[in-house]
Amino acid sequence: MTVVRHTRSAVLSSAKPASPSASPHKMTVPSDADSVQRALARAFAPLHKRALGIAVGVTTALLVLVVTIFHMIAKPTDIPIDLLSQYFYGYDTTWRGALIGVWWGFVAGFAAGWFLAFLRNVSVATWLFVVRAKASLAQSSDFLDHI
Repeated sequence: MTVVRHTRSAVLSSAKPASPSASPHKMTVPSDADSVQRALARAFAPLHKRALGIAVGVTTALLVLVVTIFHMIAKPTDIPIDLLSQYFYGYDTTWRGALIGVWWGFVAGFAAGWFLAFLRNVSVATWLFVVRAKASLAQSSDFLDHI
C-alpha cells in the first residue's frame, strides 16, 4: 500500500507502480555543480555574531573562574593574577572577586567574540563582492567588440 500525497490530503492507494520510473516520488541526484555550490555557500556563510559572542564569553568567564580558584587554592607567587583588577572593576582573588571576574570575563569575551564575527563577516562579504565584480567585468569585457 502506498500513500499518494496531494497538496491538501493524503489518499491511500493499493495500486503498485508499473515500473520504478513511474514512481510518484522521483529521486533526483544532485549534480556536481549543485554540491559545489552548497559547499561554497556553507564555507562562506556569515557567522552568527551573538552565538560566537556567547560562546567566547562563556569560555572566558569559565577561564577567569578556574584561574581565580586555582590561585586561591594553590597561591602561586610567580603569576600576578591581581593585575586583572586593573581591567575588571571589583575583581580580587576571593570568592566574591571570582564571581565579579566571571561577569567581566563574560562581558569582555562576548564583546570580543561579537566583534570577531563582525570583522570576519565584513571581510568575507567584501572579498566576495570584489571577486564577483571582477568575474562580471571579465565576462563583459569584450561586449563592445561584438556590436
